[in-house]
This record gives sequence, C-alpha cells and structure tokens, in this order.
Amino acid sequence: MKKTMLLCALMLSAMTAFGQESRQDVSASAFGLISPDVVGNAVHKSATTSIGFLGSYRYLLTPRSGLELNYGFTQNDNKYITSFTNARVHTRQQELSGAYVYNMTFKNFNPFAELGVGAMIFSPIKDFGSNNLDVKQNTNLGALFGAGVAYEISPSFDIRLQYRGFLSKTPDFSHTNEIFKTNRYEVISTPAVGIAYHF
Repeated sequence: MKKTMLLCALMLSAMTAFGQESRQDVSASAFGLISPDVVGNAVHKSATTSIGFLGSYRYLLTPRSGLELNYGFTQNDNKYITSFTNARVHTRQQELSGAYVYNMTFKNFNPFAELGVGAMIFSPIKDFGSNNLDVKQNTNLGALFGAGVAYEISPSFDIRLQYRGFLSKTPDFSHTNEIFKTNRYEVISTPAVGIAYHF
C-alpha cells in the first residue's frame, strides 16, 4: 500500500511539474531554399537559391512528443530547358505543413526530429522575371522531414537551428502543352535558423 501511494505521489509530482512548464512555442526563422536539378521526360529543370521566412507553432503533448504547424514563404526562379525552349518562371513558393516532433533534452541543448505532411504551393509571378506566361499555380502534396537542435538561452527563448527537407512532385506549372512536365519528384532543402518563444 505504501509503495502504491509513493508511486502515485511521484506520478502526480511529475505531472504537476510538466503542467507548470511551457507547452507551446512560436518561432520565426530565416531559411535558405535549395532545390536540386531535375531531369526527366527530356526536360531539365533547375531553380535559383533564395532566402525565405518560416513561421512555426509547436504544442507539446508530453515532454518529448509534440505537434507542429508551419508556414514558409520565399521567391525564386524556376528554369526549364528542353530541345525547343529555354523558359524561366519567377515563382512565389509557399509551404503549409504539419509534423510530429520528437524532442530530447541535454542541459541547455534540445535536439529534435520531425516528420509530417504538407503542401508546397508554386505560384507564377507574371512579371519581367518570367519569359513564359502560359503558366498556372501548382499545389503539390508531399512529405516533410527534418532534424535540428534548440539551444535554450532563457526559460522563455531558444535559438533553433535545423535542416528541413520537403519531398514533392517537381512543379510543371500546368503549362497548356505540358512542356515543363518532368514526371519526377524532388527534395527541396530548407535549412533554417531562428528564435522561438515559449509560453
């Protein structure tokens, strides 16, 4: 009986301690967009690198497990080379994603890994940066994966460094003649650094 009471007291104490800790955080990060060259269906697709913004909200279900929602935004140029065209599409690229996050704690360092799903939205900007205007928005579903580390600088703030990858179909901008269609998938890399606020 005494052992059962002691065990209940310890569990209650642990739950109370966790209840007093921050279970939510919001973060703002800068990321670098790195897209691979993709070759398929006689089309060579490449993209310029760029810097973007990533906003995230994370909710801890337990001290080690959490859920995260993300929004990312950047602009770059997607380039397509075929036997009869050399096209460039100035693109507004947005990410909407959700992920499961697994955390660990080593003093002030908190490594984490994440896995989830989302959508990458490729919207053509019809300006001087595009030389082919027969293009439309693509919304490509895909998988998010990544890992990183957060360094706690105070009980309320940490600095977050992470690698993120997004696997999705290569955009073809729904061109009428399908001249940009590679029929391939790509992993878009978005390494990021930012700051998170816990509350």
